[in-house]
Amino acid sequence: MWYTLQAVLGTLVEEAGLVFIALWVLPIFDIHVPWWGLGLLMLALAIVAYVTYRIGRGTFFIKPRGTLEALIGYEGVVVKPLAPAGYIKVRSELWKAICEGYECRNGDVVEVLGVEGMTLVVRPKDMLQR
Repeated sequence: MWYTLQAVLGTLVEEAGLVFIALWVLPIFDIHVPWWGLGLLMLALAIVAYVTYRIGRGTFFIKPRGTLEALIGYEGVVVKPLAPAGYIKVRSELWKAICEGYECRNGDVVEVLGVEGMTLVVRPKDMLQR
């Protein structure tokens, strides 16, 4: 319900902004939008808002694949350098990660050792084999 309320309120604010710009800002630059043109722009904006609402609403019904702790032991690839925080890709998902004491560059393989909140704690894979 909150998503729907946010979508409706957001669309109303966007529509009001469009009217404000068309009626008060553009005339300053001697650009005049006819009423029918403003109506078409508002209709187009409403259609875009509806389509994005329908796409976004579906994400609420996706079942989680598992807990974050289930990723412990998985290997990942560094996408944004970890010095000490950055991003890694694990099971084709992007996760924020930290690597204390080591600096990992793009493409380095890391292993998930633990979880702190929504951040994965990792170490370089070659460091674990030593």
